[in-house]
This record gives sequence, structure tokens and C-alpha cells, in this order.
Amino acid sequence: MKFAGIIGHPVAHSLSPVFQTAAFEYCGLDVSYALWDTPPGALAGRLVSLRDPRYLGANVTIPHKEAVIPLLDELGGQSARVGAVNTIVNRDGRLFGFNTDGPGFVAALRNEAHFDPDGKRFLLLGAGGAARGIAFALADTRASQVAIWNRTAARAEQLAEDVAAEGGRVSATPSAAPDGYDCVVNCTSIGMEGTGTENVSPCDFGAAPPGTLAVDIVYKPEETAFLRAAKAAGLPVLGGLPMLIYQGALAFELWTGVTAPVAVMFEAARRALGHA
Repeated sequence: MKFAGIIGHPVAHSLSPVFQTAAFEYCGLDVSYALWDTPPGALAGRLVSLRDPRYLGANVTIPHKEAVIPLLDELGGQSARVGAVNTIVNRDGRLFGFNTDGPGFVAALRNEAHFDPDGKRFLLLGAGGAARGIAFALADTRASQVAIWNRTAARAEQLAEDVAAEGGRVSATPSAAPDGYDCVVNCTSIGMEGTGTENVSPCDFGAAPPGTLAVDIVYKPEETAFLRAAKAAGLPVLGGLPMLIYQGALAFELWTGVTAPVAVMFEAARRALGHA
């Protein structure tokens, strides 16, 4: 048997074991996926254990996505530019770090919303770790414009500078108004279950052009106040579950070399959320 898991603190809420276990079982792979609640002081020891040949690697979540980087041997994909790792792969005792958040977001756009980001104008609400991965990924897809709004303007400006330095057409904006964009993305935790903001939307869609796609990266609840507001304005929407599944599918493929059974992963996640 091989092992994989998710490293974070806390991690009890994570859906990853549900859909990753379903994927391993469907593909006939003898892999056990666990929740590894890891306080900051235990992080280095946890990564030492990942070098054991029995371990395929791990997913990484809050608060360790940046802290793991000095403990790894090499960074791959977008992780170095983004400055965060959400997937670790053990290759013969060497640990490689990847960030599948941005590519997972783009895959969700294309496969679930049938929305090609090439040439499109985006407004990102928030400038945290998720927004970083998404901004870099959108720059790679040749989005015509990526505007970043954040309650703390300096964070939006810093992220815009970081992505622009890599050639992306990215800028900070002082307004969260959705007019003038093809897609508006909530990259904040506003609306997430358990935050006290479940009935709050970070955006008023009254001025949004017809057809503007509203995307929320929050997946619990599946329909947030942000998405309800967009629907009420007659706009197409995409919830956060597809990004979660696609970033997890990319991690699965990095660990195993096997094409991820995305439909199986969706089914397991939705069943766990009570919507299957």
C-alpha cells in the first residue's frame, strides 16, 4: 500500500479524502489518503516522513502553502512564480512542489462553464493565495485583462506588480464594480460556511453586462450569496467545487501518472456535500 494525504491546520473540514479515495479505488490503486493535521512546529517532521518510498506525496492547505517551500528539493509548474505550493510529489526520496490551484481554476472554466479565458477581461476580488494562483494562470492563458480588487489596496497592487513582472496584463483596481468585465471571480472567503458571512456578497451585480460569468471559489455552500446575487441579475455562474476537483485531479495525476477519473471525483464530492 502507498500513502498520500493533506497537510494543514486544521484539516478536518477537507473534502479531499472523499474524492481522492474514490479516484484511487476507481483506478484500482492501493493508496490510502489521510487527513494530516499538522501544526506549524510539526511541519518539518511531516515532510521528512514524506520522503519514505511508501508515500506518493501530499496536498498542502492553509497555513502551510508558503512555509513548505524551503523544505522542498525543487519547485515545478507555477509554484515558484506563485510563491505557494499545494501539491508535493515524492520522487525517489526527493520532494517536488507544485501549485495546481491556478491550472485547476482554468480547467474548471473550460470544462464546466465552457468559457475560454483567452482574450477575456477578468476582475478578481481578493489578493490572497488563491488569487495569486489564479492571476498567474490567467496571464498564461493570454487573458486580455486581469484587474485585482482587494480591501487592502496595497496587497492588490503588490500582486498586480508580481504578475505584470512575468508579462501578464494585470493591474490593481480601486473598485469592485463588475461593469466592463467578462468574468468576475470571488477569491475571498466571503460567503464561506462558518465564517459568519454566509449572507454577504462581495459584489453588486446591478451594473454587470449581460453574459458576465460569476465564479466563486468557495465550495461550501455550493451556492453562495455571491452566486445568488449573480443569478438574480440573470448571469451565468460557476461554483467553487469544480476548481477544487480539477486542482485535486491534477495532483492525482502528478502522484500516479494515471488520468484522473474526474466524473467519479465529482460524484463522491457531491454525495458528501449532500447533493448527489
